Amino acid sequence: MDHPSQPSVRHFDHCPWLFTDQATEEQRAAQREVQRAVGGDTGIGERCYVAESAAVFPDRLRLGDDSYIAAHAYVTGELDTGSHCTLNPFTTVRGNVVLGQGVRIGAHTSLLGFNHSMAPDRPVFRQPLTSRGIRVGDDVWIGSHVIVVDGVTIGDHCVIGAGAVVTRSLPAWSVAAGNPARVLRDRREVRGTGTAEAGPAAAAAAAVSGIRPDDNRTPTTHPTPHPGPGTAAGDPEPAPHDRRAVQMAAAADAQAAAAAPGRQPDDSRTPTTHPTPHPEPGTAAGDPEPAPHDRRAVAADAEVADLPGIRPGGGRTPATRPAPDPRAATLAAFADTARDQAAGLLDRCWDGERYVDRPGAAPAVRAHCDAVEIADLLLGAAPEHLSAEEHIGRLSGLQDPKSGLVPEFGEPLPVADADGFIGEGAALYHVLCVGYALDLLGPGLPHPVRGLRDMTARQLIARLEALPWRTGAWGAGAWVDSLATAAHWNLRHDEGSDHGHGTPESLFGWLLTRTDPWTGMWGSPSAEEGRLQVVNGYYRLTRGSFAQFGLPVPYPERVVDAVLDHARDARHFGPGRENACNVLDVAHPLWLCTQQLGRGGTGYRSGEIREWAERQLITVLPRWQDGRGFGFGPGAAGPGPEPGLQGTEMWLAIVWYLADLLGRSGELGYRPRGIHRPEPARQGIAGLS
Repeated sequence: MDHPSQPSVRHFDHCPWLFTDQATEEQRAAQREVQRAVGGDTGIGERCYVAESAAVFPDRLRLGDDSYIAAHAYVTGELDTGSHCTLNPFTTVRGNVVLGQGVRIGAHTSLLGFNHSMAPDRPVFRQPLTSRGIRVGDDVWIGSHVIVVDGVTIGDHCVIGAGAVVTRSLPAWSVAAGNPARVLRDRREVRGTGTAEAGPAAAAAAAVSGIRPDDNRTPTTHPTPHPGPGTAAGDPEPAPHDRRAVQMAAAADAQAAAAAPGRQPDDSRTPTTHPTPHPEPGTAAGDPEPAPHDRRAVAADAEVADLPGIRPGGGRTPATRPAPDPRAATLAAFADTARDQAAGLLDRCWDGERYVDRPGAAPAVRAHCDAVEIADLLLGAAPEHLSAEEHIGRLSGLQDPKSGLVPEFGEPLPVADADGFIGEGAALYHVLCVGYALDLLGPGLPHPVRGLRDMTARQLIARLEALPWRTGAWGAGAWVDSLATAAHWNLRHDEGSDHGHGTPESLFGWLLTRTDPWTGMWGSPSAEEGRLQVVNGYYRLTRGSFAQFGLPVPYPERVVDAVLDHARDARHFGPGRENACNVLDVAHPLWLCTQQLGRGGTGYRSGEIREWAERQLITVLPRWQDGRGFGFGPGAAGPGPEPGLQGTEMWLAIVWYLADLLGRSGELGYRPRGIHRPEPARQGIAGLS
């Protein structure tokens, strides 16, 4: 059938990727009215399209830039998408669903982020609904006629074959198909070799995932793999300039699949360390409509609160009108809530004599320092349990006058190594936290760190060479952070005099000559943890050295490449897996490098950085617990998910860095001044600045 020269609205409904380039002004005005008429709490980005024939009745909708909802799609509940996401004709998205960047959903596919219980005590239609939600990562292609049930997480870069029924979570880079869906292979593998694909297909996949070929990434360290097999086909429209290359790569893969004898579905690749439990058989999705009397209860039970301190009808974007920045008011509301509750959460962690990280924990030096940091950040004063003079007296009295070290409560003074400085333990971090707490209170550390003052440049170089850069880059970076911070405090004591044996200069000289030019970092990744140790160690190392002394980091573009690559690792950044260390150790390096490379739209990979920061804020802010603050997060590191002083202090700083990456930190009304301060504590080192 021939179409008229000007596509109709019906044509755009079924082919919405044509709208931006081909619509008339009259059609654009009509589309704006369609978007304004969408009910619920709605925010729709730039260059989006919502088909007139689609049934879009959300409780909450966030549609990222350059995304569309095509003809006869059915959307209810809460849908949050990144940019370049597509819901093709007749798709169904219900319940609580979050999509990353560049997610393609084929026609007739259902994402059902809710479920019925099925206890035998009542009819199914009277059963309460549950909702664990569905989370889909970046650069995911879900074919036509796929069903994804509640509780599933689909990792970054996955491809799911047409007709699959996804009942279990899938790790990043999976190519999966079948009922139930099973992992067939890793998308990065070429059959028979296990190596990464290069060439035009890699460039096509890079473009689809939002990584531009002109980003000057180093191919050997950041290969972009090819798309999955043609069996996944169902999404008709990647971006126009990518379409042919992706189709050619998919066809080549389909031929390879047909030629590979004896290839059986294999889900053994699914990591056992981070599965999301799947729904019980028979309970998965497909309920067309909760009973009317259940709806309000379902909304209350399944609702993911927008932000702490935001009540329905207050401070939200009007539901009938999309706003260019639907979260513009939320940062200020969050900060107001945190300030209002700061005194109470500090009370919660004061046992009458000393500070504890959280109720039931033992008193700790760091807990006292975190309390000082939180009170300074939110209240502009010392915690009210003691006078400022009493805080100073207690913290100053913890420092051993001879060594300059601060042991943990109830523990002996750590024994220095042969070169005069310690190698591990709580006292290493106390150089940072006690020093900065006293800095916020006024006087700073009363004594220099003697071991560092007496260390020679030769001893320092020997220690640096012996650090576990290959197997424990985080520990190596943490040691450098402590040593460099001790140098900062010592320089304060030695202003105007010879400050020792050239230790700070030797430190920077060694670091600058040992930087990996491919990543801008120190240390090596591992198969078990990816770049976790390297990136986290980079944050600690540069925080105490380059950032603290106001010196430029080497190879900032390569650092951005490596950090963004790490931030896609679902082992550490999958839904529900982000702890404070891992997020801070991405946010701070990105922020530090943007200061050198330029901010806003002209900065290196600035769009990707902003998208990552926005996603993190959406995830982080609702985790504030009234009167309790933030938990550190899941995993073995840190104090765990229970809200406490450490988690609260770190996440408050993280929120500031994420907001500043978006150019919106001013909305918070606070700015870190302690350990996580953005400004250098000292400007330069003699001979290096």
